[in-house]
Amino acid sequence: MTKKSRPRASENSASRHIAVIGSGIAGIACARTLVQAGHRVSVFEKNQGTGGRMATRDTGFGGFDHGTQYFTVRDARFEKALSTANGLVRPWSTNTVRILDEFGRVVASALPPKEAHWVASPGMNALVKHWAEPLKTSGSLLLETEVISIEADKLEPQRWQLQTEGVGNGSRVHSGFDDVVLAIPAAQAQALLQSSRQGKAMVKALGKVSVAPCWTLMLAFPHAPHPHLAHIGPQWNAARSTHHRIAWLARESSKPGRGPVERWTVQANPEWSQRHLEDDDARVKAKLLKAFSEVTGIRAEPSHAEVHRWRHAQTMEPLGKSHAWDDKSRIGVCGDWCLGHRVEDGFVSGLEMALAIL
Repeated sequence: MTKKSRPRASENSASRHIAVIGSGIAGIACARTLVQAGHRVSVFEKNQGTGGRMATRDTGFGGFDHGTQYFTVRDARFEKALSTANGLVRPWSTNTVRILDEFGRVVASALPPKEAHWVASPGMNALVKHWAEPLKTSGSLLLETEVISIEADKLEPQRWQLQTEGVGNGSRVHSGFDDVVLAIPAAQAQALLQSSRQGKAMVKALGKVSVAPCWTLMLAFPHAPHPHLAHIGPQWNAARSTHHRIAWLARESSKPGRGPVERWTVQANPEWSQRHLEDDDARVKAKLLKAFSEVTGIRAEPSHAEVHRWRHAQTMEPLGKSHAWDDKSRIGVCGDWCLGHRVEDGFVSGLEMALAIL
C-alpha cells in the first residue's frame, strides 16, 4: 500500500493507533475521546507534566496559576465533561473584575461577571491532570518526550513513525501510527510539519495564525503589615489593567482551595511581552515588580518573586475553525488557538479533532 492510499478510520476502526503530540487540554480532550471510542492512543509530552498553560507553579508559599487564570463554561459538551471532574472545579468569586487605569485607579467595576469564573483546585493543572490519569496509568502518556520528526513508517509505509528525544532515554522511534494529531502551539506545529516535510497546505494555513507571548510575575507576601488584616493592598481580587506593562492581576490566595499566604500573579500585556521577549529574567522581574507596586500601591518587599515566559500565550489571529484535518495523510492539528485563547476553545478543538478522526 502506498503512502497516498492510507486507510480511512471506518475501514479499520477497531485496530487504529493514534499519536497525540501535546498534553494540554486540547490534546487530552482529543485523546480521551478517542480512547472512549475504543482506539489505542499514545500521547507525547515534552514537559514534565500535563496541562499546557493550565499550569500551577508550586512553591514553599503556595501555588501560582501562572498560565490560565480561570475559565468559563458556554458549550454543553464542556459542561458535561466537567461533571466527571469529581469536585475539582469550583467557582471563583473574584468580587467583580476591576478595570484599572494607568495609575491603578478603578475606572469600571459596576457589574459582577455575566458568567461564572471557574478554577480547578488545588491548582489549575488539576483538571487536565485528572483527565490524563487513565492515560498515565495505562502507559499511554509519555512525559519528557519531545517529538522531533514525523515520518512514514519504515516497515509499514501506510502508517507513521515518530522520532523523539526524551530525558533519560535519548533518541527513540515510535512506529505503527495510523493517525497523528498535533495538539501544540501553532508555531510549533508549523515548524514540526515543515521540518518533517508533511502537510504543505496545513503549514500554509498555520502561517496565518498569530499568538502573542506573555511574561508572568509571581509574588508572595507571607507577612501582612497588621495581624488583623486578611490581606494587603487593594480590596479587589482580580483586575484588568491598562498600565503600559501589566494586563492582568489576581490575588491567588482568593481562589478556592488555595493556601492562605498572600500571593499575586501578574501578567504583562502582549505588546510589552513581545518587546521584552528575550530579556533576562532579572530585568523582567524588576520592571514588572515596579509596575505591580504602581498599580496596587503595595510597596512591601515580597518574600518570593519569580517570572515565567510563555512564548505562545494569547491568540491574536485564530485559525478560524476548530481544527485542521487532512484525511489523505491522516494528520491533524488542534488547540485553543484554532478558535481563540479560552480554555473551552481548547477543549472544543480537541473534541472536534477526535470526532473528525472517528
